Amino acid sequence: MKVVFASRTGNVESIVNKLGVDDLMQIESGNEEVHEDYILFTYTDGYGDVPVEVDDFLSGNAEHLKGVVVSGDTSYGEAYGGAGDAIAKQYNVPLLYKVENEGTDEDIAEMKKVIA
Repeated sequence: MKVVFASRTGNVESIVNKLGVDDLMQIESGNEEVHEDYILFTYTDGYGDVPVEVDDFLSGNAEHLKGVVVSGDTSYGEAYGGAGDAIAKQYNVPLLYKVENEGTDEDIAEMKKVIA
């Protein structure tokens, strides 16, 4: 399945590169388009917020969204991975995985199972 991702600090980009997925698309402006089913990998902005470019992207590409994986920082407490929670709720898709920053080898192994 296609993986669409947004990465500001490089954590999410590092994750998707470790997954070995061939069909990748990066969200940069939010104006990108996808015409096939995909899983979204995103970071969390601010205090649990969906990044602006991801929100813009989803406003025109939600029909093919099948699930979301989110990166965050556990030091934000209940806001950890909040972007994933918000996207899953708004678009009625499963939150497949929450990972801290760029994750561990164990996280990568689990995400490979989840997206298979």
